[in-house]
Amino acid sequence: MSRPIPVTPEEKLADAKQQVGLPPIVVICGSTRFMTEMNEADVRETEAGRIVVKPGCDLKSPHDLWSDPDEAKALKLRLDDLHRAKIRLADDVLVVGDYIGDSTRAEIAYARSLGRPVRFTHPEVDPDAGR
Repeated sequence: MSRPIPVTPEEKLADAKQQVGLPPIVVICGSTRFMTEMNEADVRETEAGRIVVKPGCDLKSPHDLWSDPDEAKALKLRLDDLHRAKIRLADDVLVVGDYIGDSTRAEIAYARSLGRPVRFTHPEVDPDAGR
C-alpha cells in the first residue's frame, strides 16, 4: 500500500525525516536564566535517543557579540526567528524552568499553533493549563 504524497512543506519535512530514519527531534524552550537546566534536559533527552536543539546564545551573559545594546536588540530579533525555525523542525517541545516570560509564552503558542506537543519540566507553569 502506498503512502499519500506529501503536499505541504511540513508534510514533506515529516516524510523526509521518516524516510531517512531520523530519531525524534525535540526543541528546548525557556528563559535563558535556566541554561543550566536546559543543559541537563539536553543530556536526558539525548540519552533517551532524541536529537536536541536549544537556544545557543544566552543574551543575559556578557559576550562581545551582544555588548552593544543596539546590536543586542537586532540579534534578539534574529535569534527569535531562528528559534521559531527550530520549533518548526522539531517533533515536540520541552519547556524548561518554573517561570514563563513573554518570549517563551509566544514560543509555546507558536508550537501549539503548529500542532507540536509541548511538555514542561514544571507543568504548573503551562499558560494553557486548566483550559
